[in-house]
Amino acid sequence: MDMKLILLPSSFLVLGIVAGYFARMAIAKFRLNSAEERIKVILESATKEAEARKKEILLEGKDKLLEERRQMERELRDRQNEVQQNQKRLVQKEDMLDKRFENLEKKERELDAEEKEILRKKEELQQAYDHHLRELEKVAHMTASEAKQQLMNEMIDDAKKDSLQMIKKIEEEARETGELKAREIVVSAIQRNAAEVTAERTVSTVTLPNDEMKGRIIGREGRNIRAFESIAGVDLIIDDTPEVVIVSSFDPYRREVAKQSLEKLIIDGRIHPARIEEVVQKVEKDMSQEIIDAGKAACMELKIMLPREIYPYIGRLKYRTSYGQNVYYHSIEVANLAGMIAGELKTNADLAKKAGLLHDIGKAIKTTGESVHSILGAEVAQKYGIEPEVVNAIAAHHNETEVKYIEGYIIISADAISAARPGARRESFEDYVKRLQTLEAAATSFEGVEKAYAIQAGREVRVFAQSDLVNDDAAYILARDIAKKIENEMKYPGQIKVTLIRETRVIEYAK
Repeated sequence: MDMKLILLPSSFLVLGIVAGYFARMAIAKFRLNSAEERIKVILESATKEAEARKKEILLEGKDKLLEERRQMERELRDRQNEVQQNQKRLVQKEDMLDKRFENLEKKERELDAEEKEILRKKEELQQAYDHHLRELEKVAHMTASEAKQQLMNEMIDDAKKDSLQMIKKIEEEARETGELKAREIVVSAIQRNAAEVTAERTVSTVTLPNDEMKGRIIGREGRNIRAFESIAGVDLIIDDTPEVVIVSSFDPYRREVAKQSLEKLIIDGRIHPARIEEVVQKVEKDMSQEIIDAGKAACMELKIMLPREIYPYIGRLKYRTSYGQNVYYHSIEVANLAGMIAGELKTNADLAKKAGLLHDIGKAIKTTGESVHSILGAEVAQKYGIEPEVVNAIAAHHNETEVKYIEGYIIISADAISAARPGARRESFEDYVKRLQTLEAAATSFEGVEKAYAIQAGREVRVFAQSDLVNDDAAYILARDIAKKIENEMKYPGQIKVTLIRETRVIEYAK
């Protein structure tokens, strides 16, 4: 009985444990089934979302492809339109070129016809002249040569009479002016102490660091040397002489600008047309200051005071010659001689020096008129308040006006001494320079010509036309007109080549 009572609670305990175990197993199974169902639901939902997202991405991709295709089709249409427009423009340009060529041929035929007409009229004029001459000979009962001889005889007789009168007048003045003879003795003494002989050259030499630099100066197919000669207006002579280039020009100023420009280009190393033009312009600007400094230096050397505005006129004489004599050094020499003569004559030496230095400043003024340099120089001196004695001496030193003060006579004497001393001047060089200046003036006399350079010792004139005034068609006519004018107005050996250059430049700035 006691054992039954003991075992009974144990049985209940075991039954409770077993029942609890099965109950937990049932709960766990239920939870597992619920979790599986939730997982299944989640997977189905995820699958549906993935399918929907896939369809959405596919649709977006198709839309993007369609949009890109439309864009490509638009670009293709635009390019096709552009190609068609370019083709139309090319066709139009071809038509324009054909028309221009036809116009040129037509103008050439017209010019040939005009030239033939001119030759015909020239022959008619010559025939009319010959006929008129024969009629005059019949009326005068003498030939043209006989009329010329008679006229010459009459002129010789008149000249003899005038010369006799002049000799008598000079002798009378000589008797009255014995004091002037004494002054001539002073002048002769000064002449014995004249400065050394100087000669003007037409070439300058530039030393190169090596012979390789010659090739760089010439450039590919000669473009650099052609550009330099065109811009500077000189000739560059590159021969077999080692490490030397010769700059040739009759104009000392132009030659000095070219020499300094070439030296700067050699040091810089960058030699091409654009750089050449830039350097030449910079050197010309620097030369303006050098000219002012040269005028100031002349005044300091002579110990005289002049207005600063006069300095450029004096400095420009450094690049001017007269019969081969440098006018700048000639003016300084005349000033020194005039100062010494004035000192001997007990007159104002400062005024004499000023007049001597300024007597030729008119040669520094470029003019197309007939004014002589003495009158031009006097006008400049008067403009800047120079003393009347000096102004009169400048105007009268070649007897263009009456001498009013003793300084005028002093300058005439000093100028003659400086010019007449042995070796001071060379007539042939001045004639050569005048011929080249006349050649340039003939080219620049036409409307539309910006500048002209005589090169190759006068065998070629290089003309720069203004592109806004001279078009391509007119350029041919202008070159022919210049050549005709040179033929009619100048005498020269051989032939002269007229090279006309018309250049259009368009400059814009990116900001």
